[in-house]
Amino acid sequence: MTSSSALNMFAEALEAPKAEVLTEEVIIKKETSVDNLVFATVSFSSYLYQLNTQAHLLHLNVECREFLALHKFLKKQYEQHIEDFDLLAEIVRSMDYLLPSCQCGLMDSYKKFKSVKSYDAREGLMIYTKNLEDGGMMAKDLTEQARATGTPDLENAVAEVCGNLFKGAWMLKATLRNA
Repeated sequence: MTSSSALNMFAEALEAPKAEVLTEEVIIKKETSVDNLVFATVSFSSYLYQLNTQAHLLHLNVECREFLALHKFLKKQYEQHIEDFDLLAEIVRSMDYLLPSCQCGLMDSYKKFKSVKSYDAREGLMIYTKNLEDGGMMAKDLTEQARATGTPDLENAVAEVCGNLFKGAWMLKATLRNA
């Protein structure tokens, strides 16, 4: 760049309009597409996989008066989470899409999972219960997305998973109240 072209550039900048600059409002729309549906399903599958791990570790580490009942309940929960994960993962594959090929990739598909950071049984179970409820709400959103995309098989499967998550949350809340 020569000094004369730089001067011309500065001169043009000084002559630029000084009126109010209007900013364009960007509106993000949720596009109904199979790609977006699969992305959301893989993200939800990651959530279920993480619930499986959380329930399994609580199953092994929980220590409280209700240990025997909770140990048995949490085993059923982590088995259900992995069954639900497999159900959704197989639907993704039946749509001719791939899932992440490693655990790191799967974990990256849902990064906001709330972890248990304490060995206190009540605290851990409360976080897990909240995760169950949050997962249930995610399932409701995914069910609507599946309906809008015209995938009744996925809609029905996710609705079933939604019921499993809210039932688990209900049972834990009933256990934790007045305990």
